[in-house]
Amino acid sequence: MRKTTLLRKMILDPEILVIPVVHDPLCAKIAEQAGIKAIFSAGYANSAAYLGKPDVSLLTLTEMADCTARIADAVSIPVFADGDTGHGNITNVIRTIELLEKAGAAGIFIEDQVFPKRCGHMEGKQVIAAEEMVAKIRAAVDAKKDPDLVIMARTDAIAVNGIDDALYRAGLYRDAGADLLFVEAPESVTQMKRICTEVKCPMFANMLPGGKTPHLSAKELEEIGYSVVADATSCTYVIAKAVQELFNELHRNGSSAALADRMILFDEFNRLVGLPEIRRNEEMYSSSCRGGPS
Repeated sequence: MRKTTLLRKMILDPEILVIPVVHDPLCAKIAEQAGIKAIFSAGYANSAAYLGKPDVSLLTLTEMADCTARIADAVSIPVFADGDTGHGNITNVIRTIELLEKAGAAGIFIEDQVFPKRCGHMEGKQVIAAEEMVAKIRAAVDAKKDPDLVIMARTDAIAVNGIDDALYRAGLYRDAGADLLFVEAPESVTQMKRICTEVKCPMFANMLPGGKTPHLSAKELEEIGYSVVADATSCTYVIAKAVQELFNELHRNGSSAALADRMILFDEFNRLVGLPEIRRNEEMYSSSCRGGPS
């Protein structure tokens, strides 16, 4: 089954799909080995990992495509990719879909913020006209080569115009061809319930500690009516915290030995990144060479 088809199927399953955001191939491999069914290559985490910068439209389309390609190449599970605002007008949206689909994305989302965009839980956001976003969605749907590629539309209108406008936009975006809707940063469970009941379409939730949205479990979100939930920042934040502690320890004591019990060690790490398979291939093909001509 193609990854696009698998992702589409999982979105439509009654059980909510939990998608963690990962920012590099190593984290992608760890997620897959833990049993995660799909992962997300997102601008917030990639901006930090790739550039050491915040999510304010500094990561270019080609950089995002490179991040997505590396992640998708490392795993066999579907990867959802962040198309931001489509990186410009209709022509740019088409190129965004083309490049991210070539990179191996099984799903892509675009959002209705004004460029340069901001992280969905930051202040000061602005949104484009709903009609302009509708045109972008139609262009995105028409641009995809694989009919099962999932197109998600995101609206940030709650923070700008309120929940009623966000729901109005969500309905328009569904009718324009979006397979999945993401009404970003609802501020209460009541708003979340309205999102899932007033617009008939699979809905995507975004969970991050300290964000504007109530931090609910996957089961609670499923009961409200969500089809997909992204764990948006935990992977990046846990790594950042661990690395802070490591380098503080090195600075204080000149050694990381005190943290050894919190590390993956040499042999386990080599297994994680696939060294045994590489060694088996080397041995198999070296053996055939040593056999000489037949």
